[in-house]
Amino acid sequence: MIVGVGIDVVDVARFQATLERTPKLRERLFTQSERDLGAASLAARFAAKEALAKSLGAPVGLRWTDATVVKDDNGQPHLQVAGTVEKRAAELGVAYLHLSMSHDAGIASAVVVAEG
Repeated sequence: MIVGVGIDVVDVARFQATLERTPKLRERLFTQSERDLGAASLAARFAAKEALAKSLGAPVGLRWTDATVVKDDNGQPHLQVAGTVEKRAAELGVAYLHLSMSHDAGIASAVVVAEG
């Protein structure tokens, strides 16, 4: 059963400019393993976290760093959740989070399907 669906798009250049203007934003949005990635990859991960929040009903209080985009041995992205995000997913009965990300032509996008 689908519990929720979220989608987000990010302008890569605008996102990069924002990170340059506000250096501490990297620490607030991304886990240690994500912070050193390039602008397009960071924008896609931000889109994934936004899409994740939307798929969970966008409740107040989710921490950005309680979700990490990781890749499996085949290069497929997956969401690893903890803390506030894990708690919200459990409240909704989410058993699996499906993630698709892309970046092309200066736009990063992500879709998350929360499955119960």
